[in-house]
Amino acid sequence: MRVAVLIPAYNVANDLPSLLKSLSRYPMNTIVVDDGSADGTSEVARRAGAIVLRQEKNQGKGKAHRRGFAYVLEKGYDAVLTMDGDGQHDPQSIPIFLNAIRDLDIVLGTREVSLKTMPLLRYGTNFTTSLTISLLTKRKIRDSQTGYRLIRREVLEKVILRTSNYQTESEILIQAARRGFSIGFVPIKAIYGREKSHINPFIDTLRAVVLFVKCLWR
Repeated sequence: MRVAVLIPAYNVANDLPSLLKSLSRYPMNTIVVDDGSADGTSEVARRAGAIVLRQEKNQGKGKAHRRGFAYVLEKGYDAVLTMDGDGQHDPQSIPIFLNAIRDLDIVLGTREVSLKTMPLLRYGTNFTTSLTISLLTKRKIRDSQTGYRLIRREVLEKVILRTSNYQTESEILIQAARRGFSIGFVPIKAIYGREKSHINPFIDTLRAVVLFVKCLWR
């Protein structure tokens, strides 16, 4: 299976070098979609040997994902492994994803979702979103907001993504589940440190609500 790593990146020049160095151990191309960064993220990624797709203006994580997905399909990859660029995801879990995808269409890296291990804001949005998606899809979806996931190209070919921000990760799961694709889970460890969340609690929650309401009628 030919797999590419896709990293949507926004002002993560300080965190990317260590992540890209760790990824270099694996025989996969890494694609960094620089979503309008102003800190030299593109230059750092190029120096590390990554394929860089740059958006001159910040358009949102979902739009960065969509551009990366289009590139993955264009270049004929069999699957794409998405990761966040802030160092939260441990590349050592990659073999677990690759083993799990043999029998699945989407593999989600699930964290321990609790107030003991997760910042309050992340916990609240994750719990609510995961519950809502589970109800909409009639499946048990755990840790729906994880950015660490492996997706087969067949899924990308079938889903029609319309959103551009954080709700895109939810949109993928809803559409994939409704189209009969299998979704599985592998445990991962999240590394919380100095990373800064770009989630706007009010605006991004509103966007998610709008998506969920639309999904009720589709």
